[in-house]
Amino acid sequence: MNVKAGSDISIVVEQGDALQFDADVLVLKYADAMYGVDRAAVQALARSVPDIQARLPKPAGFYITPPTDAVAPGRVLFVGVGPLRQFGYGEIRKFGRKALEALAGEMPHAGHVALTIHGPGYGLDEAEAFESEVAGLLDAVASGDFPADLAKVTIVEANAGRAKRLKALLGQLLPGGPPGSRSRPARPLSLVPDRLRSVGYDSQSKPHVFVAMPFADEMDDVFHYGIQGAVNAAGFLCERADLSAFTGDVMEWVRTRISSATLVIADLSDANPNVYLEVGYAWGCGRPTVLLVKDTSQLKFDVKGQRCLVYKKIKDLETSLRSELDGLKGTL
Repeated sequence: MNVKAGSDISIVVEQGDALQFDADVLVLKYADAMYGVDRAAVQALARSVPDIQARLPKPAGFYITPPTDAVAPGRVLFVGVGPLRQFGYGEIRKFGRKALEALAGEMPHAGHVALTIHGPGYGLDEAEAFESEVAGLLDAVASGDFPADLAKVTIVEANAGRAKRLKALLGQLLPGGPPGSRSRPARPLSLVPDRLRSVGYDSQSKPHVFVAMPFADEMDDVFHYGIQGAVNAAGFLCERADLSAFTGDVMEWVRTRISSATLVIADLSDANPNVYLEVGYAWGCGRPTVLLVKDTSQLKFDVKGQRCLVYKKIKDLETSLRSELDGLKGTL
């Protein structure tokens, strides 16, 4: 998907390795610790910038590396965002804007900027997080705070399935191209799709479903194709917690999202102890739950008396979960 902003700037989604992607600059976050691509980038850059750890920015600050051949993009911009558990939808929108604003002053001749998506890797709703980041980019374009030579922004996603979903979503968001650019700076907000005007700002107040399930590769398809679509179709944000993504008080974040959830969906397959813990907390908070399992023989004694949706195929799970959520709408 290649979406044009007037005749000047295009926004695209591409599947690939961000560190091997050809761009003038790659924009990454620094969340008081390093995760995923951020960590890999710092490790690669340490050979050419030995003191890079000391240079990483504080929240609201930024650091841009000197030209380097340690990664394919010519330079890397790190934007400080604070602790990951506090990097929500609103902060993601601010990050998108800050990225282009910083480059406007530091790299005005950058023609191609690459970023990665933030949020889904540590549990936020995939579509809401993506829309928040795109909205932040459009905020910068609308205000004219972007590099003078900017022609293209690429959001790089390593996961092929997610990249495909994001490409489709981008086409739905901006079918006629992003509003506002050097050639169309006037009254851009009137041209922004309604769903992008407030995304990020009001996301925390939107009803959400918390999904308790093992964060394992083999469960990704269950989440993305069996659960996420059904939850979004019912009008809820769909969140889950990757307990390996956080440091410090991860359970505080989990408790907050469970206690504020409209509904908790839990996949009890493989009897993961963390999932059982989250279900117990949901019951203690009085949150309604929908329990899923592939094989009822995997259920522990304390939930064997509870009703479960049993599924064998992911497609069947989405169908039965959509029906279940439709039936619950009047009670949630």
